[in-house]
Amino acid sequence: MTARTLTCQVVEVEDLTPDVFRVHLEGRAEAMAHAPGQYLEMQLDPETWVPFSIANAHGGDGRLELHIQHWPERSNSARLRELLVEAQHLTLRLPGGDCVLDPDSVRPLLLVAAGTGFAQMKAIVEAALHADPEREISLWWAAKERRELYLESLAREWAAQHPNVTFHGVSEQGMDPAFAAERIQGHAGRIDAALGEALDDVDVSGHDVYLSGSPGMVYACVDVLASLGLEPSRVFSDVFAYAPRDPLVPTVGSLVRETRA
Repeated sequence: MTARTLTCQVVEVEDLTPDVFRVHLEGRAEAMAHAPGQYLEMQLDPETWVPFSIANAHGGDGRLELHIQHWPERSNSARLRELLVEAQHLTLRLPGGDCVLDPDSVRPLLLVAAGTGFAQMKAIVEAALHADPEREISLWWAAKERRELYLESLAREWAAQHPNVTFHGVSEQGMDPAFAAERIQGHAGRIDAALGEALDDVDVSGHDVYLSGSPGMVYACVDVLASLGLEPSRVFSDVFAYAPRDPLVPTVGSLVRETRA
């Protein structure tokens, strides 16, 4: 899709946690069209555009959802919060990004997100389940502490309603054993280490893998998954475009296998 510049209306700003808020925007349906996994850019001033993942699959109703991390100490974050609360209309540029759900693939999905990277994965999950409610989806969502999994209830709902969906919550500060339920599992530590400990070749090879987070987090996970049979042509992340490395995916993985040997 070719990127468009348009004006939309702010419908609702909702606090999900003290640090994350959700924004609902509305505009002309055809102008708001996007592929699941793409992002938009919001104009703060004539020189400043800020990117955000679109957190919902295109529904044809002209509505968009954003999940925004609020950092009070950052000037852009404070300006953005004020703009969203006070402005009736915003200027957007969309869609952007090539990390989108492949409409021609029926392979199982392995989705890995940190923090508000969940927004991108939410759009992908919605689109995948709409196209095929029985598609196998494994969602991994990492945060420093459990309270930062700001839509944990939604991820639990997917796992409860779809026998083919599993949800893995990962907390660096540890996870309460009570987190676990049917098709739901908690993990303590870093997301890359948790993937390495819990997955094997069967869980990775043959899957389409999508990752959303910082470059350090994404590449740490890629290196672990490469050790478990990750197919370089079937892994996707916006990080590959704005922070590329060579090679993006190691041709021979060894991290996990050497550790387990």
